[in-house]
Order: sequence, then C-alpha cells, then structure tokens
Amino acid sequence: MNRSLAVLILAAGQGTRMKSARPKVLHAIAQRPMVAHALAAAQALKPERVIAVVGPGMADVAAAAAPAETVVQALQRGTGDAVAAARGALDGFAGEVLVLYGDTPLVLPETLERLLAERQRMSAAVAVIGMRPAEPGAYGRLVLGADGSLEAIVEAKDATPAQREIRLCNSGVMAIDGSRLWTLIDALGNGNGNAHREYYLTDIVGIARARGMRCAAIEAPAEEMMGVNSRAELAEAEALMQRRLRAAAMAAGVTFTAPETVFLCADTRLGRDCVIGPFVVFGPEVTVGDGVEIPAFCHIAGAEIGDHAIVGPFARLRPGAELAAHVHIGNFVEVKNSTLASGVKANHLAYLGDASIGAGTNIGAGTITCNYDGIDKHRTEIGKDVFVGTNASLVAPVAIGDGAMIAAGSVITEDVPADALALGRGRQVVKEGRATAWRSSKRAAKKPAQKKR
Repeated sequence: MNRSLAVLILAAGQGTRMKSARPKVLHAIAQRPMVAHALAAAQALKPERVIAVVGPGMADVAAAAAPAETVVQALQRGTGDAVAAARGALDGFAGEVLVLYGDTPLVLPETLERLLAERQRMSAAVAVIGMRPAEPGAYGRLVLGADGSLEAIVEAKDATPAQREIRLCNSGVMAIDGSRLWTLIDALGNGNGNAHREYYLTDIVGIARARGMRCAAIEAPAEEMMGVNSRAELAEAEALMQRRLRAAAMAAGVTFTAPETVFLCADTRLGRDCVIGPFVVFGPEVTVGDGVEIPAFCHIAGAEIGDHAIVGPFARLRPGAELAAHVHIGNFVEVKNSTLASGVKANHLAYLGDASIGAGTNIGAGTITCNYDGIDKHRTEIGKDVFVGTNASLVAPVAIGDGAMIAAGSVITEDVPADALALGRGRQVVKEGRATAWRSSKRAAKKPAQKKR
C-alpha cells in the first residue's frame, strides 16, 4: 500500500429475515457481533479512517463498531446511498476507499490486501471480490474481459442465458479509487429505476466502464465471502468460523480430542501443548497458558489459566477467575472473581467466589465461600498451605491464615490465625443402643392389628 486507506463498513440494515428485534449485524459469530468481525479485518490493514454507516436509532450498532467513526444513513435507499452517507466524513479524502459489510464476518485481511493491491496494479477505478458459490442463484455475475479486467456486473435477473452460466459472482466487497469515488456515486443520480427504488453500489462498475475507466476483480473462497441474512446462515457462518479458529489453534500446537465439539470465542488464546477435551466452551476474554489440560464439559469465560493447570471435567470458570501454574480444578467446581496461587487444588464440588487463595492450599469437596449477604459481595482471604475440610462454609468477609486447618462440616464466620485448627459445627452426641430401640419401635408400629375371633 502506497496510499492512505479509509474503510467503510455498511451496517445500517435491519435484517428482517432474521426475525429479530436486534439489528442483524449485532448477532454474534464466535461470541463477537458480526460487525466487530468486519471491524477487526479492517483494523488489520491499519487504515487512516474506519467509518461505520448505521441506520437511525442504531446507537447499539455504533457502540459495537467502536472505535470506528459513525455516520447515519437516514433513508436507507441501498448500498450506493449508504456510501453516499459517508461523503461528509470523507470530504477531501483521495486515497483508497474499501467498502465492507457488517454482515460479512468471515472476510480475511489477507484477501482485502490482495484486492487493494490488484486495484493499484491495474490503476482501476473499482476492484471487486468475486466468489464461486455452489448455487449462484440471485448473485450478480462478474463478466471478465480477455485480459482479466472486470467488464461488468450483471444482476441475475438481467443476465442473458450465457451470462447466467458464469460461476464467478459478486461478493459486494469493493476497493474504490477515492479520487474518483464521488464522481461515480453522483452518476448514480436518479437512476434508481429498479423495483425497490434503491441506489446500488454495483452500478458504479458500469458507469466507470462507460467512461473508459478500468475495473478489476479478484477471486476468494465463497465461504469467506458469505453474507448472513437468516438464522440458518448465521449457524452456517458460526460453523465455518469455529472450523477456522480450531484449525488455527491446532496449527499453533493445541490438541483437541474432538475438535468439532469444542467452541471457541474469537479472542480465545490457547498456549502450546494444551489438551482440550470434548464439549468445552470458551466465552470471551480467556487466556490459557502452556501445557494446560481441560477435560470434557467445561465452560470458561473471562478467565486466565496458568501453565500446566488442570481444569475439569465439568468445571466452570467465570469472569475474574485467575488460576496460577499447576492449579487443579476438578469436577463441578465453579470459580468466580478469585485468584488461585500456584498448586491450589479444589478437586470436587466447590464454589469459590470473590476469594484469594494462597499457594499449595487444598479446598475440600463441598466447600463454598459465602460471598453474598443479600445486598453486598464480600471477599474471603485464604493463605498458603491451608487445608479446608469437606463441606465447609466460609462466610465472608473472613480471613484464614497460612497453614491453618478448617475441620470438615464447619461454618467459619470469624478469622482463623495461621497454623490454627478451626471447628465451627455442633458437638457430636452418641447414645448407645438407641438405633436398635428406634428400629424396634418403627417395626412394631407397622405390624397390622390382630383380628378378634
């Protein structure tokens, strides 16, 4: 790239086929709004400007597209009108203008770089990304000249039988010479004589060719260029994105024992030599160190896991969970907003919320930190090398000193000094022979009354 770049992300559509009160581009792929995927692809190119075109009242879309600038397409009269809405924001800009779509979440920066390079190589007014979908259907066809240049985009309804046989179709993504952009947009004029009375951006190719300007096209995989217009297509795009994310993780040294069952977030970071079991789901903001094992059926979001930790099976890590190296979290253990130092073990049936736990501490089965009093949250501070017995309840705010022991079944409501033994349970009472007497009385009560003769 030897010219400045501005990216327009068209995101004003309501997406009526989604049957949703939410704007289409806010529906998530890999737990990230579709428009944010388009934004990430744009930002990878290091553009001078990124502008999202949204509809009236779409503050939520503008927020999802941040830090992109936002302009409003007041009347939403087609893609040409959407680009025209950015005229004021791009006043005086004469570099490259790249047009993306908020509902095309799978496009890669490498493909966009190729598009921009081809436009420059051919000194084209417009360059378009083409694709070859399995069913060309209603897609516009790209008609190429003998030299590979783009001669025309022909809409399916206007195509001749021979043109309908063309497999190379229009994806909609364009690179446009900014010095000629507004001349071409202005030439759309009042020519919106189509049934929907919309201004189509694709028409600028015909306008450019009629004025003797060159146009260009490159080809990308249809899967990468798919647009999402329905719930079914949303599910298809999710599956494609998950395959891409899993492949990247495996190429970086991660083992999935059943890749098709693991679901990653777009920002999941997995270290080398991690082993991820079946049916593990990663939410946003998860970082996993090297050599970590995560067996089956775990849900992890907003968590940081240190090297060589073991999490699961059937474990849940919620936002704010920070596990140091060699921590063991076992089945049916939940951790939320807590820091666990190196070597901490909580192997069964525990809830650790709003807690700090020192190195080498063992948390027994059934232990909970009682962090909520009905109004406020409170913290539990547990030192290093503490032993917390089975079925203990630690009522926060409370602090347990280094090396302390908490007896099984205890309810701890006061601080425990270092190396102390704390018991907080009722005293055991044993009554000899009482079990035999109790059973005898119960059996006697069950005997049927004898009939009188």
